[in-house]
Amino acid sequence: MVFKPANSIQDLQYFGEFGGVNPSISDSSTYTFLSAKTMFDTFEGNADGCYLYSRHSSPSNLYLGEALAAMEGTETANISASGMGAITSVILQLCSASDHIVSSRTIYGGTYAFLKNFAPRFNIETTFVDITKLDVVEAAITKNTKVLYCESVSNPLLEVADIKGLAAIAKRHDLKLVVDNTFSPLSISPATLGADVVIHSLTKFINGSSDTVGGVVCGTQEFINDLRNVNDGASMLLGSTMDSLRAASVLKNLRTLHIRMQQHSFNAAFLAKKFKDDGLKTVYPGLKSHPSHELFKSMMNKKYGFGGMLTIDVGALEKANELMELMQNRNLGYLAVSLGFYKTLFSAPGSSTSSEIPEDEQKEMGLSNGLIRFSIGLDADIDRTYQLVRVCMKELNILKPKK
Repeated sequence: MVFKPANSIQDLQYFGEFGGVNPSISDSSTYTFLSAKTMFDTFEGNADGCYLYSRHSSPSNLYLGEALAAMEGTETANISASGMGAITSVILQLCSASDHIVSSRTIYGGTYAFLKNFAPRFNIETTFVDITKLDVVEAAITKNTKVLYCESVSNPLLEVADIKGLAAIAKRHDLKLVVDNTFSPLSISPATLGADVVIHSLTKFINGSSDTVGGVVCGTQEFINDLRNVNDGASMLLGSTMDSLRAASVLKNLRTLHIRMQQHSFNAAFLAKKFKDDGLKTVYPGLKSHPSHELFKSMMNKKYGFGGMLTIDVGALEKANELMELMQNRNLGYLAVSLGFYKTLFSAPGSSTSSEIPEDEQKEMGLSNGLIRFSIGLDADIDRTYQLVRVCMKELNILKPKK
């Protein structure tokens, strides 16, 4: 049977306390017990359906976690207050002192900074590799390696990970494959391809309204129980817990994700083709020119396209900044980090979301100063958007008038 992630979300039915079509929000930090023994049992993790303290969990977080687990096809999920709260807790749960990680070299700047600069404080070391070369990935594994880490579609270079191939390597070496799927919700389902843990920054496409930050870890019941363990669970002890009101808000937005991702992908594919035809250096997984186009096609849930992210390279940071400022002034979007908003967002990753990566390493991985990352919005008339962007590019001599 073909896995259909949006159906899995749609099939969940929750009733509110008074029969509401939305589940009631549990606006409490602590919960009462009718007996002291039940409180003890709950602390020990042996009392199903009982709540103790909202840092542990809350009904609102569990509703959202259940929906996201259904979307990713995992047994369960744990909600956190940010994407980095999800990422760091997973790494610290899976790794101890003297352990080693093999990670993609092109990942979100905050993740890179954590692995490169912070994790070594715990004597956890990381080797960064070109994740698209499976032989290079396997060669980097040592006797101390515990985790393979990647993004389905990398930030910001849009490299595509061969999740099935990486899962096979992880299985051979008894490693955990952790995949950040933030750029490709619904389009790619990493757990069905062999990933052990799937992470999202809920801040982005899943929430879709740029009004909150959040994260999720999707995995087995055993692993999520470990994260929540009151004695040594990284999520429990680090305390990155989402507020119940925010969890309820994200759950409502999740229900329209399938519609939004279709439009994000449609618009991005349209613009990517136009930009490429105009002679711009354009990277988008939906273009046949993308080195991993066929790989993405082999993994994707086709209904949701190739995602809403694309990049163009205008050659120099000064030119990139001029274009972004002009597009913002013409109401074509916002000069802002993040992604997944209804309006287009654009930024120069080398000086923003990937600025934690040293310049020499940016150059080595192909992250140029002139690169602009676009999170394409939900524009109803994408051809009009293209024409207006084209005017901006002509004014700045990025595009030459056609003879």
